[in-house]
Amino acid sequence: MPPAPRRTAYVTSADGTRVYYEEHGDADAPTVVLAHGWTCSTLFWAAVIRELTPALRVIVYDQRGHGRSEIPRGRARYSTDALADDLTSVLEDALPDGRKAVLAGHSMGGMTLMASAGRPAVRARAAAVLLASTGSGRLLPQTRVLPPRVRDQRLRDRFHRQLLVSAAPLGPDGPLLRAALKYGVLGAGSTPEQVAFTTRIVTACRRKPRAAWGRVLAALDLDAGLADLAVPTAVLVGTDDKLTPPAHAHRMLERLRVPVGLTELPGLGHMTPIEAPDAVAGVIRELVRDHLATPDPTASGGAPAAGAGTSEPAKDEQTAREGGTV
Repeated sequence: MPPAPRRTAYVTSADGTRVYYEEHGDADAPTVVLAHGWTCSTLFWAAVIRELTPALRVIVYDQRGHGRSEIPRGRARYSTDALADDLTSVLEDALPDGRKAVLAGHSMGGMTLMASAGRPAVRARAAAVLLASTGSGRLLPQTRVLPPRVRDQRLRDRFHRQLLVSAAPLGPDGPLLRAALKYGVLGAGSTPEQVAFTTRIVTACRRKPRAAWGRVLAALDLDAGLADLAVPTAVLVGTDDKLTPPAHAHRMLERLRVPVGLTELPGLGHMTPIEAPDAVAGVIRELVRDHLATPDPTASGGAPAAGAGTSEPAKDEQTAREGGTV
């Protein structure tokens, strides 16, 4: 479990969807905002939060349809624009005008940052960006869940698309499911504890939003958003990532306007913040050190603007992070 949050809040996104977020660490410290990926929740960042706090102020939020955030009604409310709307609402609430943060996104969280790159409110608040284990498009042709010996590209694309869009139950937590998740999203050297933690998070995601977001990912095209990232941007990937293989990281690095380096983690899979939270936190700390000035301790300390999100006590956190109903 991550440290207990200092504050929790809900904000209302552009289409009325309620989005849950947490604040950890010292209110006057430099701020980092973490966006999780598909089928995850704020719990996903537990180890990274422990690495970063109390030296940094950390904001984590549940993507719509995940964790304690509201499940949207209708497919139209699942889109990369909706991801950008939600991040914008969180940043406007958690970062008063004039205060900046380092933004880090894993998988669909990285896609959120690309989708948000052109938003004025995001540009005004982003000091630097980390794109971790993610891609800007063409996910199906490069996914490597099926072994290389299956060479028929049409068969591979159909199989990988079905993995994304299926709303079928994942099944009970047990040896078979854990073995499948270890193979698909973790490195071969991942520990039983990391496998169990990943299984706990992924199985908490509800089926309908899982499938709805899978349809968005299957048709993803965020090259324009990638090109719009106008701040220093680092890229990180595990060399054994089967969902967003290193080819995506290399391609993104070539297209970034202000690249600040690629970190490849040998033998790691897709869940890099779970497999190597120290390495992920280390890149974030470097971005803070190099691109984010320490705020004036007499400043507002990140209190939400008047009339913005509604703060709530940090209660029932285990249910919140394991996909409890809203």
